[in-house]
Amino acid sequence: MADRFFPNEMPDFVAERTVTEGTTKDSLINLLSLPHKTLSDKFKTSALDLKETVVRETWGLTRKRVQDYSLYTGALGTAYLVFKAYQVTKNENDLKLCSDIVKACDSASRDSRHVTFICGRAGVCALGAVIAKHSGDERLKDRYLTKFKEQIRFPSDLPNELLYGRAGFLWACSFLNKHIGKDTISTIRMRAVVDEIIKSGKQLAGKGRCPLMYEWHGKKYWGAAHGLAGIMHVLMDMELKPDEVEHVKGTLRYMIKNRFPSGNYPSSEGSESDRLVHWCHGAPGVTLTLVKAAEVFGDKEFLQAAMDAGEVVWKRGLLKRVGICHEHKNLYQNERCMVVIVPIHSLRVLEEWRISFWTWASHLKQGSLLMKFKLLSMCFFFFLVLV
Repeated sequence: MADRFFPNEMPDFVAERTVTEGTTKDSLINLLSLPHKTLSDKFKTSALDLKETVVRETWGLTRKRVQDYSLYTGALGTAYLVFKAYQVTKNENDLKLCSDIVKACDSASRDSRHVTFICGRAGVCALGAVIAKHSGDERLKDRYLTKFKEQIRFPSDLPNELLYGRAGFLWACSFLNKHIGKDTISTIRMRAVVDEIIKSGKQLAGKGRCPLMYEWHGKKYWGAAHGLAGIMHVLMDMELKPDEVEHVKGTLRYMIKNRFPSGNYPSSEGSESDRLVHWCHGAPGVTLTLVKAAEVFGDKEFLQAAMDAGEVVWKRGLLKRVGICHEHKNLYQNERCMVVIVPIHSLRVLEEWRISFWTWASHLKQGSLLMKFKLLSMCFFFFLVLV
């Protein structure tokens, strides 16, 4: 199992020290001991520099041709990264660049059957509309919104999960309503999709112990990408009926009750393999959903479960290999688990965990340039909770 991750030998807490010649050397402990503002500025500078590398490698050197348009693995991910940089710096050049990339993704995705935010055309139209709003181009914004509302059609075999299914479409709706305005996508439109997700989940669950259950390619996944964690996370952003709220709570309680003794979560129903600590499978994705549950429902049991899952991420979340979902980019997802727990809990150690994850990542020197920019630039990308 340890072949999948680096042993985490970082201390839970490193006291801040005044910046001196001895504390500015580029060593892990020295970086961790820097005052928060100094360390934060270092991260920001590093991330913005690496953003330029990402743009050059994924946009400039491709001669601005789009083969993979998706946000998850393609050019729209670069556009989203640039948008996040714009939100930090307010650099208008970033906004123009983002608009250009989205335009190319729009052309490349015109005939796509995929309907979700992360992997489908909904993400292109949603990000395009938001960028147009920030640019003050109302006509372009309305054009993207019209495409979102009129051109995206659900195939008959649409699953319910986050990457390719109904939950992924609802994520795009939430993104638009947050960044453009409430009811940009109507409650009625979203309610119809929620009804299908709830109906499908109850049917598959039957009389089992879990109120809601879903399948993707024949497996009952638990994780964020294809399973319960991702679907429950999105449902908690919707206006749910009282019985639906109880179904969501009951599903999360079922997951907590049936987690591994280590605190990690199975990748799918019945799995006995306690190996995966990724956003897509295992504790990281579940942590984000449990934090959301603690915020939405206010139940202490969900906060405690999120803390327990965060402990797993802290111990086993420094993954070794480069990859878009399962490996090094997932390190940022794992760091994000620390980010989202901190605001709802006062423990100083959690803030230290978060800083330590990011410092370790920025300090990593081995590996290719590809590893470096995939690893570090994600300080702007993917919040998983992307909205």
